[in-house]
Amino acid sequence: MNKRKLTKLDHLKFKPFDKYGKPIKGWYWHNISFDKKTNFGTYISKLDPGTKTIPHEHTGHEEFLILDGELIDSDGTILKKGDFVTYKPNSSHSSYTEKGCLVLTFMRGHNNRIKK
Repeated sequence: MNKRKLTKLDHLKFKPFDKYGKPIKGWYWHNISFDKKTNFGTYISKLDPGTKTIPHEHTGHEEFLILDGELIDSDGTILKKGDFVTYKPNSSHSSYTEKGCLVLTFMRGHNNRIKK
């Protein structure tokens, strides 16, 4: 089947996460099907211990599955391996990780950076 793409979690090639322009220290991603123009698709993020994400607002749904480690959301919720999270359009958040984590993300819309 020539239209199938198989992604093996033990053979990922991570690149610096640059979806917001310049790379964010400690954040890497492996693009599975993500399209930067439409902001639709899937990718896997690897966040090193101590990494913080950028505060942002969703124009569409953002969903992710914690594959390993844990991620702490801006409201203090601790997301652990096996947790699946859905953010609805017009929701906003940021996250950080103390221990590091691996996250499978499904994007369906643009994220707008929240400037402080």
